[in-house]
Amino acid sequence: MTTNAVEKTGFLKKELTSPRVKREEVMHLSRQLGAFIRAGLPLIDAIHTLGEEARNSAVRKMMVQVEEGLRSGEKLSDCLDRHPKIFPEFYRGILRSAELTGKLDEVLEQLAAYLERDLEARRKIKQATIYPAVIAVMSMVTVAVLASFVLPRFKVFFESLDAELPLPTRMLLAATDFLTQWWWALAAGVVALVLAIVVALRTQGGRLARDKFVLKVPVLGNTIQYALTERFSRILSSMVSAGVALPEALRVASESLRNLVFVRALGGVGEALMEGEGLARPLAATELFPSTAARMIRVGEETGTLDDQLAVTAHYYEGELDYKLKKLTALFEPIVIVVMGLVVGFVAVALVSAMYGIFSQVNIS
Repeated sequence: MTTNAVEKTGFLKKELTSPRVKREEVMHLSRQLGAFIRAGLPLIDAIHTLGEEARNSAVRKMMVQVEEGLRSGEKLSDCLDRHPKIFPEFYRGILRSAELTGKLDEVLEQLAAYLERDLEARRKIKQATIYPAVIAVMSMVTVAVLASFVLPRFKVFFESLDAELPLPTRMLLAATDFLTQWWWALAAGVVALVLAIVVALRTQGGRLARDKFVLKVPVLGNTIQYALTERFSRILSSMVSAGVALPEALRVASESLRNLVFVRALGGVGEALMEGEGLARPLAATELFPSTAARMIRVGEETGTLDDQLAVTAHYYEGELDYKLKKLTALFEPIVIVVMGLVVGFVAVALVSAMYGIFSQVNIS
């Protein structure tokens, strides 16, 4: 009796060697593959060429596996199904429909254009948060330096003079003493709070509560609503125009939003769609989508141009999202500056008033 020894990959090794391909690389692969196919290059040769030219080892490894699958008689979409972390479900669904219609080159170009717009939207969101975050971090560092190094020296100086300190100075020194003595308890509390939030967000209820909360936050919630509307319309338009059945396209577009409030509501929209109620009316009934989006989709249903109207809707809310991001940044920046300015200003006032009070007492005496 013989036994075959099977080597099991450890968790750490699996994590370190798992393919990590950025969305930007998927965009370039899609555009290049579409161009090769349009030029008449066989699909297998195109995949082989892209794999050889790839600089990312994960991309090369993936393309080799795709090439092997194609040579064994599988379809491109079937090969990509083995890489769900690299190619989203909507991407693979659109490709599957394109293979049936013979428009693979056109659809690959459309997918590349969508991924480019999606990356641009994410870049704008990141840019909107960088400046306020930098201001907040620099202000916190300033306060930490004052509390850790500057204020303790002033405290020794004040105590040596045995002078009566003003109220702001006493408050500041009391806060410094508290932070110096109990910093470990505060750090432990922050760590415990972060861990509790992380654990809660791993549960369905925690994620749902988070998604409900962010949608109700003034200005931020409206910005998130517009971002989800744009993404939903863009993916649904791409899938419908590629020939994917509307119920399946709706399911994939809904799950791509990653917001449980929207996903659950759109699950009900899918059920209403299967019952013959159409798309626009159930969407409007969720009260999650702007009324303008529902009206535009209704026009597409009535005129038989749903994919075009969805694309128009996505383009419209792409522009609206840019405006919302600028508005959010314009609102957030002054708040951060004012809050941190008040903290730093209070420290300055406490020190200046203490010095002025001490000099006044010295002159009187």
